[in-house]
Amino acid sequence: MELTYSEAEEEFRAGLREWLAAELPKLPAKPDPLDWPGRRAYDCGWQRRLYDAGYGHVHWDASPTQRLIFLEETEKAGAPYVGANFVGLLHAGPTIAAEGTAGQRARWLEPVLRGDEVWCQGFSEPEAGSDLAALRTRAVRDGDAYVVTGQKIWTSHAEVADWCELLVRTDPEAPKHRGISWLAMPMSSPGITVRPLCTLAGSTEFAEMFLDEVRVPVANRVGEENDGWRVTMVTLSFERGTAFVGEVVACRRVLGELAREARKNGRWDDPVLRRRLGRLGAEFQALWRLTQWNVSEAQATGGVPGVGGSVFKLRYSHARQELYDAAAAVLGPDALDLGRDWNLDRLSSLSYTIAAGTSQIQRNIVAERILGLPKGR
Repeated sequence: MELTYSEAEEEFRAGLREWLAAELPKLPAKPDPLDWPGRRAYDCGWQRRLYDAGYGHVHWDASPTQRLIFLEETEKAGAPYVGANFVGLLHAGPTIAAEGTAGQRARWLEPVLRGDEVWCQGFSEPEAGSDLAALRTRAVRDGDAYVVTGQKIWTSHAEVADWCELLVRTDPEAPKHRGISWLAMPMSSPGITVRPLCTLAGSTEFAEMFLDEVRVPVANRVGEENDGWRVTMVTLSFERGTAFVGEVVACRRVLGELAREARKNGRWDDPVLRRRLGRLGAEFQALWRLTQWNVSEAQATGGVPGVGGSVFKLRYSHARQELYDAAAAVLGPDALDLGRDWNLDRLSSLSYTIAAGTSQIQRNIVAERILGLPKGR
């Protein structure tokens, strides 16, 4: 299918292209990838430019089609990605916009849009990853606050975050999906210990987080007490449905670069490699069409992505890994040189079948919620 754009949407695209062409040359040099305070400053500076130009709102206060246009055009232009603002702009922000009270939206959304505040995600635990509802971090009500104790892992951007979207168990006696609440926790609170985790690529965008009787105001709960699993499904629908749109555009660009490199170094003469790159071209074209279909569905149903996001996330994760495996075939022995283009991306691609819900979890969602198959026992 081909998404049809209205005249107003094409005007939005043209204006964005013009602004990007004028603004991108003014950006400062990119910081060292391992310098997270520097990366936070750079990413938030870019977000402030977007905000001042009227584009800061697109991740949740715009139509899904405008959001798609924005992500497509910024990636094509080589603009900075959301970076340290990933959780705030693509997870917590849209969730608060959809589920928060008027006061919560007023307090938290504008600082994210301006690039003033960064969020991290406190979902997974050492024994609650794929089975997220098995989380054990406890929140005990004490007057107008919850007292939170427990441990989180793979907490994205915790070392530079101001806030954490935190899942806690508020009713240990309830069935595991029904005793969870969604809290916004200030990262400056006493009792929080953050220990960065080093990835294969040498970066530290993830961390362990230890919570020792951390007090979080009850007013910071998004949704009703014990209704956090439903709120979490809203968060995950954004994470799986629209958060990777710009990356599909980037992968299509990388595929073209690989073809040019193969022609340059002689590996284009291998018919197996050519067929491999051609199949990947068709794969990413299909993923882009699926993205457009998901956006059309979201536009028709109030802006929240549906379970089709799981189909996209499942296939995209594997396609990305296949793309960078193909990059290794194009590079040959240079695939061992981490200073070469694509090699660090190849390492990071290994996480995609785990992050944002493992491929096994996505298959379960597709089987049960789309195909209507019975749950396994």
